[in-house]
Amino acid sequence: MEYMTVRQAAKKWDRSERWVQTLCIKGRIKGVYRPARDWLIPAGSECPRDRRRRENRGEDGP
Repeated sequence: MEYMTVRQAAKKWDRSERWVQTLCIKGRIKGVYRPARDWLIPAGSECPRDRRRRENRGEDGP
């Protein structure tokens, strides 16, 4: 299985490295493991949705 580092995932997903590390710590990315100091993320992983934002607010607007 191919893996990418936190730095590679951050660049691919246009997020900060710290945010990707936080996602790894919280278990939001499936298949992640930490063999030593660095997190390894499966290469085909999708960036998890940001739970702080709503997708659709309906016709009423914001």
